[in-house]
Amino acid sequence: MSVAEETPGGEDMPWGEVTPEAARRLLVAAVEAFAERGYHATTTRDIAGRAGMSPAALYIHYKSKEELLHRISRIGHDKALEILQGAADGGGTAAERLADAVRSFVRWHAERHTTARVVQYELDALGPEHRTEIVALRRESEATVRGIINEGVAAGEFDVSDVAGTTVAVLSLCIDVSRWFNTQGRHTSDEVGALYADLVLRMVGVQK
Repeated sequence: MSVAEETPGGEDMPWGEVTPEAARRLLVAAVEAFAERGYHATTTRDIAGRAGMSPAALYIHYKSKEELLHRISRIGHDKALEILQGAADGGGTAAERLADAVRSFVRWHAERHTTARVVQYELDALGPEHRTEIVALRRESEATVRGIINEGVAAGEFDVSDVAGTTVAVLSLCIDVSRWFNTQGRHTSDEVGALYADLVLRMVGVQK
């Protein structure tokens, strides 16, 4: 499945923030190639070929293959942080906000599973400067979820002895959806999001 045509229900125009159109086509091609072959096994020729361009055309828009990966990773991590902060800043109890965060985060990883695999699992292929930048964004996402859990513990909603460890477990559970989700499977992205929200609430000790 093309990255531009992943599960219906996601953004209307994936990578719509990338312009001009040629740069977007190259980025979409890179996501598909990285997800299929891995970053290190993918060449710039592979990417250009998928985009229907010559290898030289790639360098008009991106300095290197690593710059393409950084652009993909930055947009993906910005989106992840936006999703989590939106839930954290929403109304309701800590349990309601944590459930919303998990539902939304899981849904994105399912609907954009090809993209998410690259965003989440090719971090080590980035150069030192770009990796430091992305790690900082990941820490912000982690801090956002940890903040919701801390608020739930303080309010007596959650029974969690290790907030930091539970935060990592929650995020890992959500992110792993991108590794196995199948659009032809038994469950929709909404159903998986609802299931995981319920599992996470049980994890933090919410009694239903």
